[in-house]
Amino acid sequence: MQSFRTEIENPIVEQDIIDLANKIELFHNGKIDEEKFRSLRLARGVYGQRQEGVQMIRIKLPYGKVLSKQLRRIAEVSDEYSRSRLHITTRQDIQIHYVDLNRTPELWAELERDDVTLREACGNVVRNVTASETAGIDKDEPFDVSPYADAIFKFFLRNPICQEMGRKFKVSFSGTDEDTGLSYMHDLGFIAKIENGVKGFKVMLGGGLGSQPRHADEMYSFLASDKIIPLMEGVLRVFDRYGERKSRAKARMKFLLKDIGLEAFKALVEEEQDAIEFKTVTIDEANYTASTPVSIEAPKVEIKDQEAFNLWKATNVIPQKQDGYVAIGIKVLLGDFYTDKARLLADLVEQYAAGEVRLSLRQNILIPFVKEELLTFFYTELEKLGFAEAGYNKAVDITACPGTDTCNLGISSSTGIAEELERVIKAEYPQYLSNEDLVIKISGCMNACGQHNMANIGFQGMSIRTKDKLVAPALQVLLGGANLGDGKAYFADKVVKVPSRRGPEALRRILNDFEANGKGQSFGEYYIEKGEKYFYSLLTDLSNVDNLTQDDFIDWGTDEEYVKAIGVGECAGVVIDLIATLFLESDEKIEEAKQSFDNKVYSGAIYEAYRSMVNSAKAILISEDIKTNTQAGIISQFNELFIDTKKIDLGVSFSDLVYQIKVHAPTQEFALRYIENAEQFLEKVRGFRQKAVATS
Repeated sequence: MQSFRTEIENPIVEQDIIDLANKIELFHNGKIDEEKFRSLRLARGVYGQRQEGVQMIRIKLPYGKVLSKQLRRIAEVSDEYSRSRLHITTRQDIQIHYVDLNRTPELWAELERDDVTLREACGNVVRNVTASETAGIDKDEPFDVSPYADAIFKFFLRNPICQEMGRKFKVSFSGTDEDTGLSYMHDLGFIAKIENGVKGFKVMLGGGLGSQPRHADEMYSFLASDKIIPLMEGVLRVFDRYGERKSRAKARMKFLLKDIGLEAFKALVEEEQDAIEFKTVTIDEANYTASTPVSIEAPKVEIKDQEAFNLWKATNVIPQKQDGYVAIGIKVLLGDFYTDKARLLADLVEQYAAGEVRLSLRQNILIPFVKEELLTFFYTELEKLGFAEAGYNKAVDITACPGTDTCNLGISSSTGIAEELERVIKAEYPQYLSNEDLVIKISGCMNACGQHNMANIGFQGMSIRTKDKLVAPALQVLLGGANLGDGKAYFADKVVKVPSRRGPEALRRILNDFEANGKGQSFGEYYIEKGEKYFYSLLTDLSNVDNLTQDDFIDWGTDEEYVKAIGVGECAGVVIDLIATLFLESDEKIEEAKQSFDNKVYSGAIYEAYRSMVNSAKAILISEDIKTNTQAGIISQFNELFIDTKKIDLGVSFSDLVYQIKVHAPTQEFALRYIENAEQFLEKVRGFRQKAVATS
C-alpha cells in the first residue's frame, strides 16, 4: 500500500484520505475494477473529466458559506494542483479541473486543514445541502435556516445509511416563502415556517429535473424543526431499500415516489421509526458559529462614474434585516473566476465585512454584512477585481453548466452560447440589466445541471442531423418555467429545437415579442396566456436544417467543426457485480459495523450489518445469474430462491432475519446480535458459493 500521511487532526478524516490513496494504488495495480473504483472516488469528490487522464474535483461547501481562510485555501490548492481557475456550481459548490488522480489525496488533505471537504460531493450519496444565499440576513425570513442546513450536512456526512444508494439525493432549505432554495425540484426541500411560536418547515418530497422533471409533493405543510433529521433518516432508509438500482435513469427518488405514491411512501417512512435512534433532534441555533461583522473605517474614495455606480447599487445591493448593513452581489460570468481575485476578495471581506462569502444557486457570490457607509469603498475595490458588473441575479445573469468544456455528458456548448446571449442582452436589451423577473438558464445536456427546465427561458444542448447525415450542434428551446413561491412552480415546455448558431436569434424573437405584447405581465404570465403553440409558430422556421451554412457546424466558443462526443456519465457511479468483490465488501461492512459498535454508534453499526447481509445475498443471486435490483427485491428473491427451496438453511426466513432492523430499537444488545447475524450469514453463503464452485 502507498505510504501516505497527513497532518489532519481528525482521525476519521485522516483515515478517509489514506483509504483513498490506498484504493488509488490498488486500482493502478489492477486489484480494483474500474467501475468499483469509480463509485469509490466519486463519493470522495473525484469526478472523471471529458479530457482523458485528468479529474474534476468538486469541493463540498454546505449552503454556499465560505470563510475567508477557506477561500484562500481553495485558491492555494487550485494553484498547486490545477490551473488557478475556480468554478461555482448551481449547488453552491466549487469545482476545479485538470487534476492528476494520484494527487487527489494530498489535495484533499490540504483542503481539510481549513475544514473543507470533498467527501460525498459526487456519487450515490447525499449531495451538498443548499440554501437561500440570503439566509440569516433576509428581511422576510421567519428565522435563519443556516444552522438547520449545517446540522443536516453534519448528521448525514459519512452516515452509513446513505453511502451506497441507487442514486444521488439532493436537499435544500428556503429561508422564506419566496422559495429561493427551489424546494420543488429537490428530493427533500424545506421552507422555513413558524406555527404557534414553533419553528419548523414545510416539507417537499420527490422533486427533480433531468429529462423528466417532476414537481415535488407536499409531504407536510408544517413539521417542527426537531423532527427534520429523523424524517430525513427515514426517507433515506426507504429510498435506499426500495429505490431502483438496475436502471440508472430511473433510480432517483422522484421515480420511486411516482411508482408507489405519497401515502404509501409515508407509511414506509413511518415503519422505519423504530429503527431510528433519535426520535427528535433539537438543533441548537445558539451554538451555530455565525460570522461576526468587523467594525472598521475604510478609506474615503471618489466615484468616477456616478451613473455606473447608481446602476450597480440598484441591481447588486441587498438591504439586510440587520440595521446599517447591506449585502453585495457579485455577478460571476458563468461561475468562473481565478485564484488571484479569490485571494483579494478573501482579504477584502475579512478586513471590511464579516470574513465570509456565500455562493449562490445562480453561480454568483454574495458578500454579507457590509456597512452601508462602506458601499462606495467596496464598489471601487470590486471594480479593480472586475467584480462590479451590474445585473446580479437579473435577466442578464445567465446560468450555465460547463457543458462540452469539461463534462463527459455535454452534447453542445453551454458556456459559449451563454456568453453570446449575455452579449446580446447587454447590447440590444439594456433594460434587462435590472430585470429580475426573467430567468435564463442553459444546460449542455438533458441532465439539467444548468437547471434549464425550471427557467423562464431555457436552452438544452443537443445535436441535429441533416438529410445528408451531417451533424451540427443544436439547442432545445424551453419556455414557461417559473418559481411561484412556497413550493409551487411550473416547469418549462419544450418548444422547438434549433441549430445552436440560431440561439441568439431565437432569444431576440422571444424578447421582441414579449416587449411588444407583454403589457406589464411577467414573462411567466405572458407565456401562460399565449401558450406553447404560439411560441412554436414564432420560432419554428429557425428549426429548418435544409439551409444550414458552414458556420452552423461550428459550436459557440470554438473554431473547430462540431463532433458529437458523449462519454460515460458519472453523476452516479455503478457498483461492480463481481462476486469476490461483493464478499470482500461484506467483510469490510462487518468491520465497519464493529468499529461503530466500539464507538457506541449502535444505529450505524446496525446499518452496516444490514448492508453486509444484503450485499452477501446479492453476491449469491448474481453467482446464479439472477438479476438484482432494489434491496427489498434482493431480500425477497433470496428468500424465494434459496430459503424457501431449502438450498440454504438459516433456521429462519431471510426477510425475518434482515428486517429485524425495522422492529428493534438501535440498542447495544440488538446491535451486537445483529452484527453476529451478519457474520454468520456471510459465512453460510460463502460456504454455499465455495461448494457450488467446487462441484461445477
